[in-house]
Amino acid sequence: MSLIWHARTLAVYNPIHYQELPELFMDLICSLTGKSPSTTGAGSEGALTKGPFNALSATADLNTALVSFILSGYDGFSTPAGHIGAQRRIDHDISMLIPEIWCRLPVESQDPEYMIEQGYLEKMEDLDYEGRTVYASRLGYRMTERFVHDHFCKLFDTPMAVLDEAMLCPETQDLDAFVDGIDNICEAYQRVARGYFEDGSINDACPPLKALLHIMANGNYEGRGVDDPAIREMFTRDYLLQSDWYRERLVIKQARDEELWRRHRDYLGVQSQNLDEDETDRGALSFRISFKRWTA
Repeated sequence: MSLIWHARTLAVYNPIHYQELPELFMDLICSLTGKSPSTTGAGSEGALTKGPFNALSATADLNTALVSFILSGYDGFSTPAGHIGAQRRIDHDISMLIPEIWCRLPVESQDPEYMIEQGYLEKMEDLDYEGRTVYASRLGYRMTERFVHDHFCKLFDTPMAVLDEAMLCPETQDLDAFVDGIDNICEAYQRVARGYFEDGSINDACPPLKALLHIMANGNYEGRGVDDPAIREMFTRDYLLQSDWYRERLVIKQARDEELWRRHRDYLGVQSQNLDEDETDRGALSFRISFKRWTA
């Protein structure tokens, strides 16, 4: 007797997608799009290289990653691997082509807001399919024909022959497979997010992460969906800098740093007392101790 395992499709992305932080972090929490969990400590797929060596819960790493992304203004672009749509196979990863495009773009042209204004990116909208809503908006924005026309000619003589409608709009290849791929992603979001409730680590999540986990697991947070302006504001730099929870985070970090450097100073003092009469070594330690006092 043999068993046949059917892997559901994830081939719903066109060659370049941009996701704002709420949608991007849904993917990072779940790691279904190939984002290495070694950088966030979370995920349900991929290498899972960090989990076995990390005694902290995934929430701690996700809090740090989210704060870092908000502060730095990180723009989340992604590319697909394996297939684009159900019928177009690519060898390994189309992202090997994208650096060739990006290195030729002026810095201002790499800004997603600029790309949206110029029509290089189009927003994915939810679909009505057989009487229900399919959350295609979770895929963020995707590359348009105009982007191909204006930029891929640097790589191909006839770029639209390579990146045609089927590549830009994978749903035109097989709508049923496209819908199933999005359903697969959303179901994984729900399954992974519920794990944070079951183990109690939801209580350690910072407010924007907690809101996102609620939305992934239950569809809303305090009655608000991911498109609600109040939710999206939580992922902005201004909100972060003005929030009480981020200020508390800085105060705790400062206190821990002070305690660490006190231990360093005390250790150097003990070592200085245990030295012999070698003035060179004693002088070096004394200098380090005095430098520590000056910088404290």
